[in-house]
Amino acid sequence: MTAQFFAPVASPQHPRTVFADRHVGPSPDDQARMLAAIGYSGVEALVDDAVPAAIRTSRPLDLPPALSETAALDRLRELASRNTVLTSMIGLGYHGTITPGVIMRNVLENPGWYTAYTPYQPEISQGRLEALLNFQTVVADLTGLPVANASMLDEGTAAAEAMALAHRASRRKEPGTFLVDADALPQTIEVVRTRAVPLGIEVVTADLSGGLPDGDFFGVLLQYPGASGAVRDLEPLISQARERGAKAVVAADLLALTLLRPPGESGADIAVGSAQRFGVPYGFGGPHAGYMAVAEGLQRQLPGRLVGVSVDADGSAAYRLALQTREQHIRREKATSNICTAQVLLAVMASMYAVYHGPEGLAAIAQRTHRRAAEIAAGLRAGGVEVVHAEFFDTVLARVPGRAADVVAAARERGVNLRADGPDLVGIACDETTLPEHVAAVLGAFGVPEAGEPAEAVPAGLRRESPYLTHPVFHAHRSETAMLRYLRRLQDKDIALDRSMIPLGSCTMKLNATAEMEPITWPEFADIHPFAPLDQAAGYVELIGELERNLAEITGYAKVSVQPNAGSQGELAGLLAIRGYHASRGEEHRNVCLIPSSAHGTNAASAVMAGMRVVVVACDEGGNIALDDLHAKIGEHGERLAAIMVTYPSTHGVFEETITEVCAAVHDAGGQVYVDGANLNALVGLARPGEFGSDVSHLNLHKTFCIPHGGGGPGVGPIGVREHLAPFLPSHPLRPEAGPRTGAGPISAAPWGSAGILPISWAYIAMMGPDGLRAATEGAIVGANYLAARLAPHYPILYTGRNGLVAHECIADLRRITKETGITAEDVAKRLIDYGFHAPTLSFPVAGTLMIEPTESEDLAELDRFCDAMIEIRREIRRVADGGYDREDNPLKNAPHTAGCLVSDDWKHPYTREEAAYPVPSLREAKYWPPVRRIDQAYGDRNLVCSCPPPEAYEM
Repeated sequence: MTAQFFAPVASPQHPRTVFADRHVGPSPDDQARMLAAIGYSGVEALVDDAVPAAIRTSRPLDLPPALSETAALDRLRELASRNTVLTSMIGLGYHGTITPGVIMRNVLENPGWYTAYTPYQPEISQGRLEALLNFQTVVADLTGLPVANASMLDEGTAAAEAMALAHRASRRKEPGTFLVDADALPQTIEVVRTRAVPLGIEVVTADLSGGLPDGDFFGVLLQYPGASGAVRDLEPLISQARERGAKAVVAADLLALTLLRPPGESGADIAVGSAQRFGVPYGFGGPHAGYMAVAEGLQRQLPGRLVGVSVDADGSAAYRLALQTREQHIRREKATSNICTAQVLLAVMASMYAVYHGPEGLAAIAQRTHRRAAEIAAGLRAGGVEVVHAEFFDTVLARVPGRAADVVAAARERGVNLRADGPDLVGIACDETTLPEHVAAVLGAFGVPEAGEPAEAVPAGLRRESPYLTHPVFHAHRSETAMLRYLRRLQDKDIALDRSMIPLGSCTMKLNATAEMEPITWPEFADIHPFAPLDQAAGYVELIGELERNLAEITGYAKVSVQPNAGSQGELAGLLAIRGYHASRGEEHRNVCLIPSSAHGTNAASAVMAGMRVVVVACDEGGNIALDDLHAKIGEHGERLAAIMVTYPSTHGVFEETITEVCAAVHDAGGQVYVDGANLNALVGLARPGEFGSDVSHLNLHKTFCIPHGGGGPGVGPIGVREHLAPFLPSHPLRPEAGPRTGAGPISAAPWGSAGILPISWAYIAMMGPDGLRAATEGAIVGANYLAARLAPHYPILYTGRNGLVAHECIADLRRITKETGITAEDVAKRLIDYGFHAPTLSFPVAGTLMIEPTESEDLAELDRFCDAMIEIRREIRRVADGGYDREDNPLKNAPHTAGCLVSDDWKHPYTREEAAYPVPSLREAKYWPPVRRIDQAYGDRNLVCSCPPPEAYEM
């Protein structure tokens, strides 16, 4: 594009019919007013002054022209039609499930749930926090362990995190050995191996059916039931492990645990697994909510997020994130994990599935699933086929010497996918969707005429006797009306993007268009098993290939892998690629990773997980990398230098002028350059990291490319690499097509990660086209500089680049205000709730500041509404300064204000109720009422409660 900010509309009678015009909020006239406020007459001049010439790309994006929404959906339907949906009875941790319509429509397809952000501001997140507390309760109850977190990325990464937790808990200085049951899920074993290598941990796989082997190990991973379907009593193995000082990790099927003795009752220290079969479709492998639960004493080492119960300013019970919240940003290289996200949307779905069915309903589903498996086993035995395991839950393993491939082919002809385990064994997994006709089809594939009378296959000694899901929430919403109202009640407690802008710096909360979201629920995308024959996923393979090529073109890299299912996993994958590259050149000694002091905290945590040593590079007063310190650190560590990790534009929201010099200096010393793609929204169409000196980047598809945050997940964090790093991209032993033979191994359990949501980013790129993508970037830069210009007279803007401009976000500095008035950045954040806004990013990357990112999707009216709120809050701060408000008892210190506190007979504040509730007149038309007052974070950590408290806890 030249001076035009938007692609032209189709006609004056049909304005804004081009998708880019709908995605980018301001109209051309509004954009002109915004530029005038910044001091520019055109967007090109602003971009030329803001973006350094040294990084600008010399060629436009070579992408197909933009498609209309209708044309893009037609193309996606064409791709979807190339997928073949068969009944999958493959198992391996992925199972057919039925998503209740009330959950499908009112959670998965509801922007009130899918556009919410991570609940770092708990007062406006009480709905999703309650849903996550329900999830934790489900996991804790079913596993028999007291503390569960708010979800993991998938079962494989949960097992890898459990390995790391077991090692930390062992307090051993040496890496040691981790023992894995040979009957664990094969993809889990491989993810654990990938994660163990850079840490120096030896992973030993063994058949544990006869007991633990000799040797010293710090932990053992058991599968329950096994991948083969076998159900074994794990208590003897767990006792042996404990006697030898090892932690016992059990990967357990939640549905099976409604019938089987829970791992906690057998002495397990840690339980991991997936909640996928609780109402979350296959999605060709994801996204799904993994889980982790731990025994008493391990909760403070639990990775990921933990929802806890605290109290608000009135003493009422309230939810918030507990203990290690954002520990990556606080502890950096000392963090226990690099995971700073979760699978919140999917965990919410799974928790609501449990609420919808209740314990009796879940048990009935489990019993019906088990009966179908038992019918198959009985029929096979009656037909002379050997059933390997007499005791199982949902998976039958049949021995057919030399005939496994023929049986699988015969089942496929009957519309069913089975699993061949070598030439002699066939696995058959039943689930909630298995019907009598599926049983008949399976038996027919074996040449067996009919099902036999099923015999109980769950061992009597392993039958569950303890109760679960006893809390009233799992018994109160049996009718769809009640369930619908419960979901609506929770949704109304929160602020999501459907209610107002979410101006979170570094988080890019932009439009997630309905046309982008629609295809993910189509059966042709939702109902494909990740290990189905690849010719049944031809449409997926083509879509993934197109998306990877488009992302490579946008970023200037040679190759992209979409396997990492979160930004943190993308960071790890990129660093493992660098590690593999150095090793291939005989330079294994290169293990130093330089990280600027301004970097995202996950960078340092990821570097440690990749087996690197973190060395911090200082930043100057302008927030830029201090070149003198960089050269000094390179000089000190040159021979051992593996990489530098930089975020560009910087975490401080500016385009650093020296980025090409930084890249050159690292390359000259033999290191590689990792550019964190968190801020790519300021580069697309203007600059390519792969052209200006970077070797590898992860891309946050949940930021720049429109996958919604979902309350803190799902995400996709693919990596792009230059040609020399391509051989070291993630691979997958169960699906060689997913990565290079020389790759580091799988980063996620599924071959293409969270493939089920990739149509969102595909659609965004297709509908925006090359001009629209550049327009979005320009819009982000214009919007951020407009906000900075409006707010600068009231709040100092901490960092700017040349010509006093920012990139796509800006940092408002409240430190002097705090020193003079006692009003903190947190007070402003909480007061914004009274104005109906989610707060900007609080105290990151600089304590006492607010980092603000408007995104290109917000129109001028919404940007002005936010600026007006911030300016009015500044006026309130001045009243504190001049004595008009008491320094301790004022609308900011007491924010947010609930309806309950405003109608209380005990109002004793020296400001009016109207000042508290309606600081600007427009709030009388549309007022968001926070459900709780300001939450006491410290109280919740001192009194940890992380599962559903009894109803009495809410009584005043």
